Amino acid sequence: MIPSFLAVSALALVMMSPGARAQDGAGDPAAGQRKAAMCIGCHGIPNYRASFPEVHQVPMISGQGARYIGAALNAYRSGERRHPTMRGIAGSLSDQDIADLSAYYASHAPAAAAAPAVPAPNPQVAELLKKGNCASCHGDNFNKPIDGGYPKLAGQHGDYLYVALKAYQVGSSPTVGRGNAIMGGMAKPFTHAELRELATYIASLPGDLQTVGNSRFR
Repeated sequence: MIPSFLAVSALALVMMSPGARAQDGAGDPAAGQRKAAMCIGCHGIPNYRASFPEVHQVPMISGQGARYIGAALNAYRSGERRHPTMRGIAGSLSDQDIADLSAYYASHAPAAAAAPAVPAPNPQVAELLKKGNCASCHGDNFNKPIDGGYPKLAGQHGDYLYVALKAYQVGSSPTVGRGNAIMGGMAKPFTHAELRELATYIASLPGDLQTVGNSRFR
């Protein structure tokens, strides 16, 4: 969700970032499945909640774009994103591990189906979406990003979206901050109540994201 005058700059930053470039290499979904043991304990359990540093549902990553997953893992590895658990996990991964895991989770995209009805935002939320110009990067219905380095948002857990947006407001925080300057510039003008409204609406939209369970937890 990026103001219009920053959209082109944001695209350029993503294209130039190490996280985005890392995904130029081919990832192997089968290898990623074998490497996902450290991921499934949280991302493979429907509605699983993180308890530190803030309680929220762990985000759905199955069906997310490979380039975005790779960019996110690289952001944790570099310290741009400061969540302690994810930093520890990402720090143990090689570039090939990241490419393989990204390919594995991206392969979970659901089969094409008839487009479901998309609920219209109420007037207040519509104004907030316009203020942030969110669709300029996250695309139609927030499920078709204009570049693979941006995430799909539709249907993501609302409490996670809210926590993530707050993290961009406090980019320097050692445990919850996210240092992306573009998203920081977008998030800071909003109150927490407004961010929660945005997150709640986007979570209500149909999208590709899902939690793919693992036989170890059945």
